[in-house]
Amino acid sequence: MGRIIFHVDMDAFFASVEQREHPEYRGRPLIIGGLAGRGVVSTCSYEARRYGVRSAMPMTEARRHCPEAIFLEGNYPLYREASREVFAVFHAFAPMVEPLSVDEAFLDVTGMEHFFGGTARDYAQQLKEAIRERTDLVASVGVAPNKFLAKIASDMEKPDGLTVVGESEAEIRAFLWPLDVRRIWGVGAKTAERLRRLHVNTVEDLARLPLDTLRKNFGEKTALHLHTLAFGIDERPVHPREEAKSIGKEETFLADLHTEEEIRRALSVLAEQVGWRLRRAGRRARTIQLKVRRGDFTTWTRSKTLGEATSFDDVLYRTALSLFHALKPTGGIRLLGISGSNFDEDIEISLFPEEKSEKKEQLYTAIDALKARFGEGVIRRGRAQSVEPPAKNRQQQDGDGTV
Repeated sequence: MGRIIFHVDMDAFFASVEQREHPEYRGRPLIIGGLAGRGVVSTCSYEARRYGVRSAMPMTEARRHCPEAIFLEGNYPLYREASREVFAVFHAFAPMVEPLSVDEAFLDVTGMEHFFGGTARDYAQQLKEAIRERTDLVASVGVAPNKFLAKIASDMEKPDGLTVVGESEAEIRAFLWPLDVRRIWGVGAKTAERLRRLHVNTVEDLARLPLDTLRKNFGEKTALHLHTLAFGIDERPVHPREEAKSIGKEETFLADLHTEEEIRRALSVLAEQVGWRLRRAGRRARTIQLKVRRGDFTTWTRSKTLGEATSFDDVLYRTALSLFHALKPTGGIRLLGISGSNFDEDIEISLFPEEKSEKKEQLYTAIDALKARFGEGVIRRGRAQSVEPPAKNRQQQDGDGTV
């Protein structure tokens, strides 16, 4: 028997946690997100999705679709606690767990056959029942010989789904080939449109397209990626991740930065990236570190511990800028980096009065929903967008502890 990979995805996780905590919400459309001004939907229950509500939809539009829904801003400490309970079950069932988010993970259960008490499907069903028993929440599970197929399988029968893909070539093709080509990892709207111009609509169409045609239209790397996945081949291992001690981002510039405007712009971009990563990881950092490297490779790091933990972009930016000004480096700047550490998950994140903090939370909930749906670069603050260095003039890399 080959590899056995589970992809487990909690169904409508935030909304389901709210319905668990509030029985009066069960069976009713529930929408979570920013409720003031130009707020957007962060997530919603399956009852709300039947009305056409989806994540990143403007809240005003969601209200038009489903005016009778329950609208909440969300309780993120509660969701993190539920996530810890879910992952405790994951670790009880699999020696190798790779978290993808607070409600999603790959589990490598290869070698656990002797403990199944039946088939891999039986073991997956036991996992689902254990999650429900411990958390009163529902998960969908995909079972397959690799991560790519398991991820697709977990989406097939939501909610409360369980789909198994066999390991033989015939079973993989029978499952994969009828699907729309958008199911291939990395095929977004633009790539799909280019493929459709080549008369590729399904995964089978893609598999039967000559590799040379793919190379001609997409280049060697992308062609091999598409061709390999079209046959359901994915050799990536499940990687357990140690909890990050810090979350950060640094950027090496091919042309040194010299002006105040360039420094402010670069720090603003970095602060947005680090803030987004902190919020995705459910972390708030008390200690903010700045890394600066001159053109002659002289390097400094400076840090500041805040009175309260934060994941707000603007707090990260102002802290990093103040550290830079206190350092007063001379000469061109080759590298800048920002990272957050000394995590505090439970404290209320704010250096501001309560009312202002609430509005900022709503703003970042809206921003994060858009980034999750359309990509990290969908929103740039004016300071960052107006003068951001062209991609061709910079190199980016993650800090040592980033996620």
